[in-house]
Amino acid sequence: MQQALLGGGCFWCIEAVYLELKGVLKVTNGYAGGNSVNPSYEQVCEGKSNHAEVVLIEFDENIIQFKQLLDVLFAIHDPTTLNRQGNDIGTQYRSVIYYADADQQQQAQAYIDELKAEGIAIVTELTAWPTFYPAEEHHQNFFARNPEQGYCNFSIPPKLMKLRSKFQGLTKDA
Repeated sequence: MQQALLGGGCFWCIEAVYLELKGVLKVTNGYAGGNSVNPSYEQVCEGKSNHAEVVLIEFDENIIQFKQLLDVLFAIHDPTTLNRQGNDIGTQYRSVIYYADADQQQQAQAYIDELKAEGIAIVTELTAWPTFYPAEEHHQNFFARNPEQGYCNFSIPPKLMKLRSKFQGLTKDA
């Protein structure tokens, strides 16, 4: 089993997408990259902790590769807007890849470099894996438990549709 730690806006949105992928065993919403210990959702949302909302993905590399997780990340969020995803604004919504080892660092850097070579102005941070703090329990598996919640109902279905159309072979329902 491998792990990936990624941020691309609201963790509810990212979590819902990665839970749809074959080989993804578990997704945990949380916070990373800030300067406070064990931050709360409120502290992160206020922008005072400097943590990003992230997802910790546990995956079977025999079924899905780290690069495929990156393919999905760059397809479902905007890696060209600094500290913003749609109406979500602040450093907590930054685009970030925290690498676990030299291999993940190299793959992510090559991916970013390829996009930049195509003329895409990528602002995604690539940083060594920091301390990860799981979010509060009510933030875990949020969309599955709250599909009618206004924000989720507006933001997540388009990401899931994009995932299912662009990555048909990677989804659990394929």
